Amino acid sequence: MSGKYSVSLAKILKDHQFETLYLPKDPSDIFISSPDVNRPGLILSGFESFFDSGRFNYLGKTEVEFINSFPEEERLSRVDTFMSKVPACVVVTRSLPCPKEILELAPKYGVPVLKTMDTTSRSMASIIAYLNVELAERITRHGVFVEVYGEGVLILGDSGVGKSETAVELIKRGHRLIADDAVEIKKTGQKTIVGSAPDNIRHFIELRGIGIINARRIFGMGAVKLAEKIDMVIQLEPCDSEKVYDRMGMENEYTEILGVQVPHTVVPVKPGRNLAVIIEVAAMNNRQKKMGYNAARELMHNLGMTDDIIPQEDEIKMWGNF
Repeated sequence: MSGKYSVSLAKILKDHQFETLYLPKDPSDIFISSPDVNRPGLILSGFESFFDSGRFNYLGKTEVEFINSFPEEERLSRVDTFMSKVPACVVVTRSLPCPKEILELAPKYGVPVLKTMDTTSRSMASIIAYLNVELAERITRHGVFVEVYGEGVLILGDSGVGKSETAVELIKRGHRLIADDAVEIKKTGQKTIVGSAPDNIRHFIELRGIGIINARRIFGMGAVKLAEKIDMVIQLEPCDSEKVYDRMGMENEYTEILGVQVPHTVVPVKPGRNLAVIIEVAAMNNRQKKMGYNAARELMHNLGMTDDIIPQEDEIKMWGNF
């Protein structure tokens, strides 16, 4: 992931409360491509191997006191060794006085120097979480992404199958639009993918015969959301009378997105089917399955065809004892 995507230092400064001590050029022209950070104690002590110059480097109370503990000539030599590696950025935390050697050598090597009031651990945690999102592996899929009862539902299907019309009906029923037409998907964790809309088309929906509408302006701020975790995928396709569709839902079908397995459901489209209601039920059913309840398995149990689940009545009694 490192190096594939980048974020400008200008955007980082806009989104975080950093004080600028030195910038070698316009921060819009400085890019960070590593989601990792570093505390340069080892290189300051003389161990130079494996130093990653693309990282944010944090100087906390320990590092500042370590630098100041050396005689002036040795202090300059150690800091020069560190700054000569041209780290992506140096951040001094706790509003500590920045060692003068850092500020003296920053113009020589072109290293940005920032300061923050936050503690070292808190600032590092904040910037790591931020960079993991901004630099996450990503793809763009053609579809509609909505939040339904707290579940992120990615609706896929061929053009004209009714994705956008279904999204409008879901918005009218109190759910929220995240993206229409193009969904930008980022892998923000080992098993987590998040969907959002590209900035230039956010909140817009294309409706054939009507044109482009702005969902936020028509339906209000409560009808839209910036991003959401993708909990399930619903594939809309024209109903094929010769195709056998899953009518029980005993086992989840999955589709892989960026290496993450996501529950996948195929919904046949034909006149008279209320797709918005079907998607609402699918979202609630997906949440029940995540909580361990499967209606199809309970039905099979009631019919005597399986005994691998706890009957619903017994389950309610069991939870009532806690």
